[in-house]
Amino acid sequence: MNMSQQRGRAARATERSPSRRAELIATGRKLFADTSYDALSMDDIARHAGVAKGLIYYYFKNKRGYYLAIIEDAVAGLAELAGSTHDLAPYARVRHTVDGYLRYAQHHQAAYRAIVTGGVGFDAEVLAIRDAVRDRMLTTIALGAWGRADLPPLARTALTGWLCSVEGVTLEWIREQLLPRETVGELLVRGLGDTLRLIEEYEPDCPAPPRPQTG
Repeated sequence: MNMSQQRGRAARATERSPSRRAELIATGRKLFADTSYDALSMDDIARHAGVAKGLIYYYFKNKRGYYLAIIEDAVAGLAELAGSTHDLAPYARVRHTVDGYLRYAQHHQAAYRAIVTGGVGFDAEVLAIRDAVRDRMLTTIALGAWGRADLPPLARTALTGWLCSVEGVTLEWIREQLLPRETVGELLVRGLGDTLRLIEEYEPDCPAPPRPQTG
Protein backbone atom coordinates (compact mmCIF):
# COMPACT_ATOMS: atom_id res chain seq x y z
CA MET A 1 0.00 0.00 0.00
CA ASN A 2 1.53 3.33 -1.03
CA MET A 3 1.42 6.54 1.01
CA SER A 4 -1.50 7.95 -0.99
CA GLN A 5 -3.60 4.86 -0.30
CA GLN A 6 -2.70 4.98 3.38
CA ARG A 7 -3.75 8.63 3.61
CA GLY A 8 -7.03 7.87 1.85
CA ARG A 9 -7.74 5.00 4.21
CA ALA A 10 -6.94 7.15 7.25
CA ALA A 11 -9.23 9.91 5.96
CA ARG A 12 -12.12 7.48 5.52
CA ALA A 13 -11.55 6.13 9.03
CA THR A 14 -11.63 9.68 10.40
CA GLU A 15 -14.89 10.39 8.59
CA ARG A 16 -16.43 7.26 10.09
CA SER A 17 -15.26 8.04 13.62
CA PRO A 18 -18.08 10.40 14.71
CA SER A 19 -20.81 8.11 13.37
CA ARG A 20 -19.20 5.01 14.88
CA ARG A 21 -18.86 6.74 18.24
CA ALA A 22 -22.51 7.85 18.07
CA GLU A 23 -23.57 4.26 17.29
CA LEU A 24 -21.67 2.96 20.33
CA ILE A 25 -23.28 5.59 22.56
CA ALA A 26 -26.74 4.69 21.26
CA THR A 27 -26.05 1.02 22.04
CA GLY A 28 -24.82 1.93 25.51
CA ARG A 29 -27.92 3.95 26.30
CA LYS A 30 -30.07 0.91 25.55
CA LEU A 31 -27.84 -1.42 27.57
CA PHE A 32 -27.65 0.78 30.66
CA ALA A 33 -31.40 1.34 30.50
CA ASP A 34 -31.97 -2.37 31.18
CA THR A 35 -28.85 -3.42 33.10
CA SER A 36 -26.97 -1.86 36.01
CA TYR A 37 -23.53 -0.39 35.52
CA ASP A 38 -21.82 -3.03 37.67
CA ALA A 39 -23.58 -5.91 35.90
CA LEU A 40 -22.22 -4.94 32.46
CA SER A 41 -18.69 -5.89 31.51
CA MET A 42 -16.76 -4.51 28.57
CA ASP A 43 -17.08 -7.95 26.96
CA ASP A 44 -20.89 -7.71 27.32
CA ILE A 45 -20.91 -4.24 25.78
CA ALA A 46 -18.70 -5.29 22.86
CA ARG A 47 -20.86 -8.34 22.19
CA HIS A 48 -24.09 -6.34 22.13
CA ALA A 49 -22.48 -3.65 19.96
CA GLY A 50 -21.08 -6.24 17.57
CA VAL A 51 -17.57 -4.79 17.71
CA ALA A 52 -14.18 -5.73 19.09
CA LYS A 53 -13.63 -4.64 22.67
CA GLY A 54 -10.57 -2.70 21.59
CA LEU A 55 -12.75 -0.34 19.57
CA ILE A 56 -14.62 0.72 22.71
CA TYR A 57 -11.31 1.32 24.49
CA TYR A 58 -10.17 3.34 21.49
CA TYR A 59 -13.10 5.75 21.72
CA PHE A 60 -13.72 5.83 25.49
CA LYS A 61 -10.58 4.40 27.19
CA ASN A 62 -12.58 2.37 29.75
CA LYS A 63 -16.09 1.51 30.91
CA ARG A 64 -16.34 4.60 33.09
CA GLY A 65 -15.36 6.82 30.16
CA TYR A 66 -17.99 5.08 28.07
CA TYR A 67 -20.65 5.59 30.75
CA LEU A 68 -19.79 9.27 31.18
CA ALA A 69 -19.97 9.79 27.41
CA ILE A 70 -23.46 8.28 27.45
CA ILE A 71 -24.53 10.61 30.28
CA GLU A 72 -23.07 13.64 28.50
CA ASP A 73 -24.93 12.67 25.33
CA ALA A 74 -28.15 12.39 27.34
CA VAL A 75 -27.54 15.80 28.89
CA ALA A 76 -27.03 17.32 25.44
CA GLY A 77 -30.47 16.04 24.48
CA LEU A 78 -32.01 17.38 27.65
CA ALA A 79 -30.36 20.78 27.24
CA GLU A 80 -31.78 21.14 23.72
CA LEU A 81 -35.29 21.46 25.16
CA ALA A 82 -34.71 25.19 25.82
CA GLY A 83 -33.22 25.96 22.43
CA SER A 84 -36.33 26.82 20.43
CA THR A 85 -38.20 29.04 22.88
CA HIS A 86 -36.63 32.43 22.27
CA ASP A 87 -39.45 33.80 20.13
CA LEU A 88 -42.19 32.86 22.62
CA ALA A 89 -43.78 35.02 25.29
CA PRO A 90 -42.39 34.35 28.80
CA TYR A 91 -45.27 32.16 30.01
CA ALA A 92 -45.37 30.15 26.76
CA ARG A 93 -41.60 29.77 26.94
CA VAL A 94 -41.79 28.30 30.43
CA ARG A 95 -44.59 25.92 29.45
CA HIS A 96 -42.66 24.80 26.39
CA THR A 97 -39.49 24.23 28.43
CA VAL A 98 -41.22 22.29 31.20
CA ASP A 99 -43.15 20.15 28.73
CA GLY A 100 -39.96 19.36 26.81
CA TYR A 101 -38.21 18.48 30.07
CA LEU A 102 -40.99 16.07 31.05
CA ARG A 103 -41.15 14.60 27.55
CA TYR A 104 -37.43 13.91 27.63
CA ALA A 105 -37.67 12.20 31.04
CA GLN A 106 -40.66 10.16 29.84
CA HIS A 107 -38.84 8.77 26.82
CA HIS A 108 -35.31 8.48 28.29
CA GLN A 109 -36.04 7.32 31.81
CA ALA A 110 -32.77 5.54 32.58
CA ALA A 111 -30.68 8.46 31.32
CA TYR A 112 -32.81 10.96 33.22
CA ARG A 113 -32.51 9.02 36.48
CA ALA A 114 -28.76 8.81 36.06
CA ILE A 115 -28.50 12.55 35.42
CA VAL A 116 -30.51 13.76 38.40
CA THR A 117 -29.49 11.11 40.96
CA GLY A 118 -25.76 11.19 40.34
CA GLY A 119 -25.26 8.07 38.23
CA VAL A 120 -23.20 5.26 39.72
CA GLY A 121 -23.41 5.79 43.47
CA PHE A 122 -22.20 9.27 44.41
CA ASP A 123 -20.35 10.14 41.22
CA ALA A 124 -18.83 13.62 41.33
CA GLU A 125 -18.44 13.84 37.54
CA VAL A 126 -22.04 12.87 36.87
CA LEU A 127 -23.18 15.35 39.54
CA ALA A 128 -21.16 18.04 37.78
CA ILE A 129 -22.97 17.18 34.55
CA ARG A 130 -26.30 17.43 36.41
CA ASP A 131 -25.33 20.82 37.80
CA ALA A 132 -24.63 22.02 34.25
CA VAL A 133 -28.17 21.02 33.30
CA ARG A 134 -29.53 22.93 36.29
CA ASP A 135 -27.56 26.03 35.32
CA ARG A 136 -28.96 25.82 31.79
CA MET A 137 -32.49 25.59 33.15
CA LEU A 138 -31.96 28.47 35.59
CA THR A 139 -30.59 30.66 32.81
CA THR A 140 -33.57 29.84 30.60
CA ILE A 141 -36.01 30.77 33.37
CA ALA A 142 -34.15 33.98 34.26
CA LEU A 143 -34.05 35.11 30.64
CA GLY A 144 -37.73 34.34 30.20
CA ALA A 145 -38.83 36.04 33.41
CA TRP A 146 -36.48 39.03 33.61
CA GLY A 147 -34.48 39.16 30.39
CA ARG A 148 -31.25 38.63 32.29
CA ALA A 149 -29.00 35.67 33.02
CA ASP A 150 -27.40 36.97 36.22
CA LEU A 151 -29.36 36.03 39.34
CA PRO A 152 -29.24 37.59 42.81
CA PRO A 153 -28.42 34.97 45.47
CA LEU A 154 -31.97 34.87 46.81
CA ALA A 155 -33.48 34.37 43.36
CA ARG A 156 -30.99 31.63 42.52
CA THR A 157 -31.66 29.86 45.80
CA ALA A 158 -35.44 29.99 45.36
CA LEU A 159 -35.31 28.85 41.74
CA THR A 160 -32.90 26.05 42.60
CA GLY A 161 -35.40 24.90 45.23
CA TRP A 162 -38.14 24.87 42.59
CA LEU A 163 -35.92 22.98 40.17
CA CYS A 164 -35.10 20.36 42.81
CA SER A 165 -38.84 19.88 43.29
CA VAL A 166 -39.19 19.48 39.51
CA GLU A 167 -36.62 16.68 39.62
CA GLY A 168 -38.40 14.96 42.50
CA VAL A 169 -41.83 15.27 40.90
CA THR A 170 -40.49 14.05 37.56
CA LEU A 171 -38.81 11.00 39.12
CA GLU A 172 -42.05 10.11 40.90
CA TRP A 173 -44.12 10.66 37.76
CA ILE A 174 -42.04 8.52 35.40
CA ARG A 175 -42.08 5.67 37.92
CA GLU A 176 -45.75 4.88 37.15
CA GLN A 177 -47.05 7.77 34.99
CA LEU A 178 -50.46 7.86 36.65
CA LEU A 179 -51.07 11.45 35.52
CA PRO A 180 -51.04 12.93 32.02
CA ARG A 181 -47.84 14.80 31.17
CA GLU A 182 -49.87 17.98 30.60
CA THR A 183 -51.25 17.86 34.14
CA VAL A 184 -47.82 17.41 35.69
CA GLY A 185 -46.48 20.24 33.55
CA GLU A 186 -49.26 22.58 34.66
CA LEU A 187 -48.54 21.81 38.33
CA LEU A 188 -44.86 22.61 37.83
CA VAL A 189 -45.52 25.80 35.87
CA ARG A 190 -47.93 27.08 38.53
CA GLY A 191 -45.37 26.24 41.19
CA LEU A 192 -42.82 28.31 39.30
CA GLY A 193 -45.27 31.22 39.17
CA ASP A 194 -45.63 31.09 42.95
CA THR A 195 -41.85 30.99 43.32
CA LEU A 196 -41.38 34.01 41.05
CA ARG A 197 -43.95 36.02 43.01
CA LEU A 198 -42.19 35.11 46.25
CA ILE A 199 -38.88 36.24 44.79
CA GLU A 200 -40.46 39.57 43.83
CA GLU A 201 -41.34 40.23 47.49
CA TYR A 202 -37.66 40.07 48.43
CA GLU A 203 -36.09 41.25 45.16
CA PRO A 204 -38.16 44.09 43.60
CA ASP A 205 -35.69 44.19 40.73
CA CYS A 206 -36.91 40.71 39.78
CA PRO A 207 -40.64 41.31 39.18
CA ALA A 208 -42.81 38.31 38.48
CA PRO A 209 -44.31 38.16 34.99
CA PRO A 210 -48.05 38.87 34.91
CA ARG A 211 -50.35 35.92 35.38
CA PRO A 212 -51.55 34.46 32.09
CA GLN A 213 -55.04 35.39 31.01
CA THR A 214 -57.54 32.54 31.37
CA GLY A 215 -60.82 31.95 29.62
